[in-house]
Order: sequence, then C-alpha cells, then structure tokens
Amino acid sequence: MMLIPQLGLYIHIPWCLKKCLYCDFNTYQIKKNTKITIHYIKHMIHDLINDTYLIKNRIIKTIFIGGGTPSLLNYKLLKILMNNIKNIINIDNNIEFTIEINPEFITIDTVIKYTKIGINRISIGVQSFNNKILKSLGRTHSSITAIKIIKQIKKNTKLNINIDLMYGLPNQTISQCIIDLKQAISLKPNHISWYQLNIEKNTIFYYQKPSIPQEEKIWKMYTKGNKLLHKNNYKKYEISSYTKNNSPCYHNLNYWKFGDYIGIGCGSYGKFTQITGKIIRTIKQKRIYDYINNKKQYLYKIYNISNQDRPFEYFINTFRLLKPINKKHFYQSTKIKPKNIQHIIKKSILKKYLIETENYWSILPYGRIFLNNLLSYFIHI
Repeated sequence: MMLIPQLGLYIHIPWCLKKCLYCDFNTYQIKKNTKITIHYIKHMIHDLINDTYLIKNRIIKTIFIGGGTPSLLNYKLLKILMNNIKNIINIDNNIEFTIEINPEFITIDTVIKYTKIGINRISIGVQSFNNKILKSLGRTHSSITAIKIIKQIKKNTKLNINIDLMYGLPNQTISQCIIDLKQAISLKPNHISWYQLNIEKNTIFYYQKPSIPQEEKIWKMYTKGNKLLHKNNYKKYEISSYTKNNSPCYHNLNYWKFGDYIGIGCGSYGKFTQITGKIIRTIKQKRIYDYINNKKQYLYKIYNISNQDRPFEYFINTFRLLKPINKKHFYQSTKIKPKNIQHIIKKSILKKYLIETENYWSILPYGRIFLNNLLSYFIHI
C-alpha cells in the first residue's frame, strides 16, 4: 500500500520593498507606500479551495508563510486569510506555524499579534551581522536592527526562533564568518539555518558577479563554523540546518522526507500522494497578473510523477538529511522496488558517494560534496 505522508501548507507572499541581489525566488518589488490588498488574499483562498479535492479530509501538520517579505502583509489581512483557511481544511491542534520576517519591516507589537492567530515559529532573514556585507547583498536592515528585534521576541514571546545566516559572502573573511556565527549563537535561537551563498540564474549577482571567497576559504569557513555550532550544542540534521533543544523545522523536514504539501500563492508548488498510487505535482501561475486575472485558474501546471522520475524526486530531498535512508520507506513512498535502481546504487558506491547495508543507504561526505553529480545518476532512470 502507498505510504500517505504528512501534509503541510505553504503560503507565498511574493512582495518585497527591495529584491536582494542573490535572490532567485518568485518575488516582486513594490513601492514603499504600496499596500498588499485583500484582492490577493481572496485569490489565495479560492486557490486553496480548488486544491482541496487532492487532499480529501487529511490534516495539515505544518504551515509556512514565506516570500518575499510576508511581514509586509497587514495583520488584519493575515487574520482574514487564516480564519478562512481554518474553515476550509483540517488543521492539527499541535501545528508548527512559521512566518518569515525581515528585521526591518516588523515590530514586536506585530509579532505578539502573530501569536494570537497560532503562529509559534519565526524565521528571521538576517544573513549577516556585518553592515558592509549586508549592503553588498542588497539587504536594507542593519545588524543593530536584527539584534534588537530578536532580543525583543525572546523577551516578550515564547516563539521558536530561527536565524537565517549565510557564508561565502562577497569579500567575506573567515574571521567575519565566524563572528557572524558567534553573534547568532549568543542570541540563543533554537534553530540556525547556515548556508553557503550560491550564485543562481535570474539574479543580479548572476549578471554582475561579486567577488566571493575562493573554494578553499569557503571550506575553512564551513569546517570552523560547523565545529563552533556543534561545540555550542547545535545539532546538524540537514545539509544547512542546525537545531538546539530538539527544535528542527518540521515543515522543511517534511519536504526532505518526501512529504506532501499544498502550495497557495503565485509561483507556489504542491505535492499530493494519492491512495491510488499516483503522486501529483502542482505549479501555480508565476506572474501575479496571471494569478489574479486568469478567471481563478491558478494552476500553471498539474502532472503525475512518473515511475521513471520518482527515484530522482525522492532522493533530491532525502539526500539532504544526515540519517540513513530506509529502503522500506523508499519503496512505500515511490512504489519502486530497491532492486530496480540497484545498478545506479552500485555506480554510486563505486564512486564513493554512497554505502549500502541490507536495509539502508547512507550518503558519504564525498557524496555530499558532489551531490549534484550523485543526483544526476537518478534522472530519468
């Protein structure tokens, strides 16, 4: 029987006051005095209603509001959205409910209001505590602004806090990288997302390449930073995620375990496992104009994941985790027998990307370094 996994909900708020130079997310810059209106909210509600046939009466275990800059959304509109969502789908009483915030566009009063609609986790996009580096990234907040709001949240709420931090940044030294991490650690968040800057297509950095550290220096940043995090009891459970007090991001963990999720809002994605054995993916209209002016046809594309593509779809997520991958879970999630991909597994073992036991596959450090090469073996098996 097909394993029906956990179900999450992702809500996309696509607007920013300024697009960061490294950002390749589906975001749009708006003027400072422009307000996000009820119009977009109403369309997201209809979008969710349209997707309910794919989930029947399943229960939502996690909610994540991302962007863009979700904290630009007026609290009253957010409350209207959440009241409608609760009337449309079943939500777990112990749900993890996250919202991303920009340190510059938030007040402690608004954060306290968030808790009244069930938000219990805040993800703060800090990226660096070095003002010169922040400017080079196109970030508009200052180090003092970020530290201040984090301290206020800790003092006035019981919210689970994540700090987003990057390394390998333009002209960043190893010392600056470690100072950033020490500052984040001193604020005592339960979770730190610490990841390397990658230059992606469709970003300003792709066309105007910054001076980023050489690979050898980036590797030293990683090894020193990783040791520092572990020394301070931050346990690494995914390629770029560290948790203290056993507080992983369950929403993201669901992605990495090949879980299901609804995506509402322009450019969002969804994945739905059906008891029939089908695995359905949805992609919503990317452009805001198309999303809100297409006679409520929010779908850009809907398709079944073929048996040929399921191993790649599965491993592109599960290889991010540090735990061994259970062969039984692979079969229950994809309905592909492990023996059917054994020729690829053998190839990966020969390359020292993986090791194999009777019941598990484990990715080796060499496989993590060359993860894209490893994943390429599973494309269109």
